Order: sequence, then structure tokens, then C-alpha cells
Amino acid sequence: MSEQSIPDEGPAEDADALPEYAERVLEVAELIPPGRVMTYGDVAEWLEEGGPRQVGRVMALYGGAVPWWRVVRADGALLPGHELRALDRYRAEGTPLKEASRAAQGHLPRLDMGRARWDGGERADTHT
Repeated sequence: MSEQSIPDEGPAEDADALPEYAERVLEVAELIPPGRVMTYGDVAEWLEEGGPRQVGRVMALYGGAVPWWRVVRADGALLPGHELRALDRYRAEGTPLKEASRAAQGHLPRLDMGRARWDGGERADTHT
């Protein structure tokens, strides 16, 4: 299997159906509590299938309907092209951030991965 390809379950019966792997990735994204994040690699480990690139590909293709800003790069950098939208979400949810240094490109903060990373241990609050 190519590093870029999504694990294939064979031909889909319904052309509009998501690949099974994509459904599983999106389900994990929906489990991540507000104010917390998982890396692409964390999601792949949780699923015990694929890797960071496969998860990233699923999120790029199908992630718009789930809290996509909670699945992030391991270095805590904001997703290029979506930085300001994600930053608004992080601030609204109280996601821990590290303020950018003056030398940082665009002076954008990074996620504080030590505090924001979710290991899946505690579940999201079910009452809103």
C-alpha cells in the first residue's frame, strides 16, 4: 500500500459512501473533546491502521463536517491555509496555545501540545 493511499476496502456499493477507513477517522475526530487535539499519527495509532499521511488525506478530503481543527500536526503548527479559522476555534474552546515569538512567520501561536494533546483516556462530555 502506498503511503499516500487510503486503505481500500474494495469497491463501494454506493458511489457516495465514504470509504470505511475514512468513516473511522472521522468518528475519532468527533470523539476529541473541545479544547483538546490529537495528531494525525495519534488517530492512526488509535485506529491501529494507516499512518499520519493517510489520516491527513482523509481529513483533507472529508473532514469538513467534523471538528477538523482538533486533528493536527505533531509540531503544533496551525494548518497552512486554515490558520485563522482554526485559531478562532481554539480560542473559543480554550485550547492551550503557545504565543508566537516575534521571529515566527506571521506571528501565529502554536498549539501547546503538552497540554492540549488528548490520549483518548477521558471521554468528551456528553452534555452540552
